Amino acid sequence: MFADHRYHTDETWRDEKGNPFSPVTGYHVGGNTKFYGAAILRRREQDFVPRQHREGSTPPWPIGYDDLAPYYDQAEAWYFAHGQAGADPTEPPREPYPYPALTHESAVDEVNKALRDLHLHPFPLPLALNRLDGTPTQSACVRCPTCDGFPCLLHAKGDAEVCGIAPALAYDNVRLLTGHRVRRLIASEDGRRITRVETDQGSFAADVVVLAAGAVNSAALLLASANAQSPHGLANSSDQVGRNYMAHLNSACMAIKPGQGNHTVFQKTLAVNDYYNDSGDPDYPYPLGHIQNLGKITPAILRAQHPRLPSPATAWAAIHSMDWWLTTEDLPDPNNRVTIDSDGTIRLHWHPKNRESHQRLQQVWRKILHKIGFRLVFFQTMDISATAHQVGTCRFGEDPRENVLDAACKAHDLDNLYVVDASFMPSISAVNPSLTIMANAIRVAGHITERFSLRTTR
Repeated sequence: MFADHRYHTDETWRDEKGNPFSPVTGYHVGGNTKFYGAAILRRREQDFVPRQHREGSTPPWPIGYDDLAPYYDQAEAWYFAHGQAGADPTEPPREPYPYPALTHESAVDEVNKALRDLHLHPFPLPLALNRLDGTPTQSACVRCPTCDGFPCLLHAKGDAEVCGIAPALAYDNVRLLTGHRVRRLIASEDGRRITRVETDQGSFAADVVVLAAGAVNSAALLLASANAQSPHGLANSSDQVGRNYMAHLNSACMAIKPGQGNHTVFQKTLAVNDYYNDSGDPDYPYPLGHIQNLGKITPAILRAQHPRLPSPATAWAAIHSMDWWLTTEDLPDPNNRVTIDSDGTIRLHWHPKNRESHQRLQQVWRKILHKIGFRLVFFQTMDISATAHQVGTCRFGEDPRENVLDAACKAHDLDNLYVVDASFMPSISAVNPSLTIMANAIRVAGHITERFSLRTTR
């Protein structure tokens, strides 16, 4: 899985200098949620308003937390959300989670207590898993180590196929076509409507077209659909399609206690947000980011990531490590963008902002891990190929001169095109974007339903 990228696309994209790279993404029913780690966190209330960082400020959203909260509730109910309301001091107001937090195994609970002794506030990581700890024999999820980066063969992960597409297919008027690749969207002569969706196997017409191909591919498709009326791409009178691409600054962290093995199987249950809103350093009054457990790194995974290391060394390190994932917010920049080369290849321009804050988050976390006995701490920062947390490129907002989509995620330029993946986000925050994408899609579905209802009653 990690050595051969079994489920990832074999496409090659280019960076801004034209260097090819293999994006860590795949095209499957259920999209990239088939491989996500199932961490589902709500954005903080402060993530919807301008937030000052070392390298600039985030823009405001046209909606606030209160607007999205009912849809967070709905998404959590659909996706088997486990968590403990009130345990995370930065979490916004909310009702209890649909399911209780997943319990920590002994090694993770030991770290949880050690962090509390340092006056930190670790909390159970909210997870989308079909798991019933009280009746494990009746539970789809068996708490195995193959959650992060793997498709769940038991269909126990709360992903878009299990929780969205499969229930929808129970309706007689829903049909799923697989194996089609959309090439272009065709607009009407006046440029105000999408009339056809062209794929490599035919074309289709619909009253309303909803685009959800991911922040990179949705922008690429709109740019590839340029025509005489829209020579720079559909929905692009603002010249913002493809711009403001953001991806989290992410690092994997291995923390090793040489004299103590870690026999945890399901490790991904603990998170820390003590540095989410503020570094704690009065000389650096900016947010640093979010920290959560990774799924347990095994000798095989570590060997796949570092094939030049001797096998005994990777086995020893994996057995003695506890593993973490550090996330810092990237900031919007119009020069970080998706474009299309003349041969149709995607080109991704990306220079992430906030590198200093991410380095500080690594330094702070290293010191904490040393204090609780992890003598060896290693970080691996993700590069441009790590596109799992991709947002921006078709941001929403009221002003059509500066935004691609309106507040309902309908294209300003087109009457019947909606975009409901992570493209719409004007800022990324420092928590996993999955739950916000799910909640916003449900919100937009309400707008589309209302649109059809109004047409029916006329």
